[in-house]
Amino acid sequence: MSATRPRHFTEPTTLCWQTLLPPGHPAGAAQPPYQYRYPARLRDGRILELPLRELPDGEHAVASLQPTHGAHTVVAALADGMAALAEGAEIVVGMPTLGLALAPLVAERLGHPNYVPLSYSRKYWYDDELSEPVHSITTPVPGKRVYVDPNLVPRLAGRKVALVDDTISSSSTVVAVARLMAKLGVSISAIVLAMSQGNVWQRKLAEELSPQAPALVKAVFACPLFRKVEDGWVAMPETLADI
Repeated sequence: MSATRPRHFTEPTTLCWQTLLPPGHPAGAAQPPYQYRYPARLRDGRILELPLRELPDGEHAVASLQPTHGAHTVVAALADGMAALAEGAEIVVGMPTLGLALAPLVAERLGHPNYVPLSYSRKYWYDDELSEPVHSITTPVPGKRVYVDPNLVPRLAGRKVALVDDTISSSSTVVAVARLMAKLGVSISAIVLAMSQGNVWQRKLAEELSPQAPALVKAVFACPLFRKVEDGWVAMPETLADI
C-alpha cells in the first residue's frame, strides 16, 4: 500500500482494544458500511470494538486484535472465555508470539501451575529436531521455525494439550505447531483462540492436517473479512467461520 495514498476509513488505534461494552450497547447495532471500527460480539453478548486495518491490496480490510496493546480488563475477559473453551485440557501450549500474552492467563484460570511457551527464537541449547518450519506466503524461504524448549518437553508427555493463540487466519503457525506436537507424540484436545479471522484456516487445516482438525478450533468470537465500498467497509459473509 502506498505511503502517500490516504487510508480508506481507518484511523490510529490508540483507543481501541480498551473497552468491553455490555450486551445491548448501541455500538453493537452498528450497520455496514463500517467506518474505522467493527463491533465484535463475544459469546456472552458483550461487544469489543476492533480497529479496521486496510490490507495491502487496498480493497479489503480485517478487524485487528492485539492483546499486547489491550487494556488488562479486555485481555482478562478474553482469557476467561478462552479458559472455558479449553476446559479439560491438562496443559496449555502458548503459540508465538501474541498467543504468549494469553496462554499463561488461560493456564492460570484452568488451575495449572505452568504452561509451555513456544518460540520463533532459537536459544543455544535448543534442538532443531524439536522444531518445525512455518510456511506462509509472507514468509520467505527458508522462513522461520517454531521451537519448543527441550527442558519443557516432559511437561507435555501423555497429557491432553490445548494450543492457545490470539487469532487464527491463514493457520500457518497452527499447522506447524500441530506437526511439532505430532512429532512429540502429543495429542491436541483443542485449538483455542480469542478471535477467528476469516475462514481460510478451515480449508487449510483440513488439507494439511486432517479433515477432523477444523473441529478442534474454538474461539471467543469470529470476524469476517471486509471489502471496500464508497462509504466504508462491508463484511463478506462468505468469509465468516462457524465456531
